[in-house]
Amino acid sequence: MRFQRGILLDWRMALGVGWLCVAGCQGVEPSAGLLGEINFPNSGLAAAQPAFIEGVLYLHNFEYEQAAVSFRQAQDIDSTFALAYWGEAMTHHHTIWREHDQRAAEAVLLRLGATPEQRAAKAPTGREKGYLRAIEVLLGTDADAESGGGTLDERRVRYREEMRRLHEAYPDDDEATVFFALAILGEGRANRDFGTYMRAAGKLLAVWEANPMHPGAAHYLIHSFDDPTHAPLGLGMAVAYSKIAPAAAHAQHMTSHIFLGLGMWKPMVTANETALAIELEETEDWTREASHYVHWLHYGYLQQGRYELADSLIQIARERLRSGASARERGYYGTLYARHLVETGAWGAEERWRAPSGVEIPSPNYYFVRALAALERGDLDEARRAARLVRAGGEGNPEVVLGEDVAEILQLELEAMLAYASGDESDALTLLAEASARERAMPPRFGPPAVVKPATEMLADVLNRTGHAHEALAAYQDQLLRTPRRSQTLLGLARAARAVGDTAEAARATLELLEVWTSADPDVRGRAGGSDPEG
Repeated sequence: MRFQRGILLDWRMALGVGWLCVAGCQGVEPSAGLLGEINFPNSGLAAAQPAFIEGVLYLHNFEYEQAAVSFRQAQDIDSTFALAYWGEAMTHHHTIWREHDQRAAEAVLLRLGATPEQRAAKAPTGREKGYLRAIEVLLGTDADAESGGGTLDERRVRYREEMRRLHEAYPDDDEATVFFALAILGEGRANRDFGTYMRAAGKLLAVWEANPMHPGAAHYLIHSFDDPTHAPLGLGMAVAYSKIAPAAAHAQHMTSHIFLGLGMWKPMVTANETALAIELEETEDWTREASHYVHWLHYGYLQQGRYELADSLIQIARERLRSGASARERGYYGTLYARHLVETGAWGAEERWRAPSGVEIPSPNYYFVRALAALERGDLDEARRAARLVRAGGEGNPEVVLGEDVAEILQLELEAMLAYASGDESDALTLLAEASARERAMPPRFGPPAVVKPATEMLADVLNRTGHAHEALAAYQDQLLRTPRRSQTLLGLARAARAVGDTAEAARATLELLEVWTSADPDVRGRAGGSDPEG
């Protein structure tokens, strides 16, 4: 599907920028200092080395399609180059994203040889045989495998152990170390296991210190530190990574994970503007990555109080729904819609952002905010109807597909607001306190809040409205520990502090909010003074 270039042009004009000029603008190859620098000795022909190294660099930057092209170029030059086939097979296993194309990866290895033994025979050194054995184990095609080598999760564990052995056998091989660390990260991806993440970081730091231009070391360290608690440890890598790999859209975006965790909205927004521009310069197709970058960029604009720019992005996303957008893109739209209304408080314009008639939005967040909008209108029946559609699941990227834990929190929030709208303040506060406790018990997650209206923030809002400003003040302060410099939390904190007469805290929160809103729309920036009504 092609994107609407005219609509996108309006967005670019609003930003006042043109397309970025990256790899290829002046005849420069992408690997020439624009994807990072690595040292990966191997036995392939010298003529195949530039394409092979470029493939590995793209692989570290999660630019999988480009990596596959480079590895095939290396194979065209050296048809028995075993590591070039290893690299292409690896492009079909996306560890962090929990994606795996078994058939495509197997097909790559079959081009190298019909059996594991034939393939291993084409790897001249023990170290190269180790890389091949690792991918065979991951795919369950190794000679020792029984019944396909077990489930994918079981093979991931066996693969990690193969990479550990390779790393220990060749401790000076940075690539073995980095790919071993990535395998460790894949193990902890599902539940944000900090012990696992720090174990990966321990391996990566040695490579980072020896080669600060290594894109994999910088990238995977950012993943290791990707939460508000550990984000300060990843700031150096985030600042460096955009310069290490300026030709990789994902690299530019990835830096924003740390910036968001620290509430550094200006570089967070810049990172995603850059990533989106690179992505759309390279193809006229609206890729899955483009939707991902729009999701983050939209949230960044909202935090900065740049609602007009956020408005332009959601307009682009909504217009695309008319052209047969994928379930993934429609799932993203449900969350864009939810965040837009929660952050701007523009409930009167809710119908403007609903999906066009006949377009299904497979997103619990979409119906959660439809219910909140109905409550704002005083339509309790419609609110209850929409609330019944808020349940776990949805379609799209895992970051917008809700698990049971998040869905239950959203349901508690709606029960609370229905009780509040019915005049039962006590029940509303009890339900919100439970929702807040459940959210605090969840492991920290990267990215914009999984609960689009954080439960502790909603609890604080209701406490503030009902004359419990001291309790609201504490709740806002608690929320900021998990979502640093979140603008709606800072706004609520300033209001609560004024209500209890804590002028110093009110001034501090207001000044921080004004800093966040440095480039905010004028009418938005005016809200920091406390003169606007509470939403």
